[in-house]
Amino acid sequence: MSIGILGKKLGMSQFFDDQGRAVPVTLIEAGPCRITQLKSSDTDGYSAVQIGFGVAREKLINKPAQGHLAKSGEDLLRYLSEFRVQDLGGLELGAPVTVSNFEVGQKVDVSGNSMGRGFSGYQKRHGFSRGPMSHGSKNHREPGSTGAGTTPGRIYPGKRMAGRYGGKQITTRGLTIIKVDNERNLLVVKGSVPGKPGSLLNVRHARRFGTQPVGGVK
Repeated sequence: MSIGILGKKLGMSQFFDDQGRAVPVTLIEAGPCRITQLKSSDTDGYSAVQIGFGVAREKLINKPAQGHLAKSGEDLLRYLSEFRVQDLGGLELGAPVTVSNFEVGQKVDVSGNSMGRGFSGYQKRHGFSRGPMSHGSKNHREPGSTGAGTTPGRIYPGKRMAGRYGGKQITTRGLTIIKVDNERNLLVVKGSVPGKPGSLLNVRHARRFGTQPVGGVK
């Protein structure tokens, strides 16, 4: 069953390889999730699997969502996500999705919302070079020219300027799984992933553009 899984970022740590070198890793509490809906080409126009993660209180889930989740199990789930598949064979409504679907050495793509940094300036947001910091300089952290005056007489759309930085969905591709702990629902991946500890993550089998999808995942 080559579908992804939802999880929660626990934080970062380090593992030591056979040569004694420290390898930075991220701990992800992945699942257990539940299959909440199976979409087929006959009924929905495409084939996909919807899974849910995270138990929620009844007051936080509206009535239509409660009726939808009741078809697959008793617990109310807070997060839902959908994965495209080519074949629904071997998938059952209400079946659990755990870290046992992954293995050590496998490549995965991890998506999540990056840490928000609020309203940031040119240097922090875009990496602009600053001006001289000497006493006579009047251009320490200024942006410089933003465009000509008479022609075009305006600032082109997309000009890199100060503004809100972070808080957007980011996907880190091609991370290697270092360890899979089935008892504690734990995935250990090499490197960093988006978001702060406690944030929601979407872990799926790695995709390579221009190649055949892995395990039937579109």
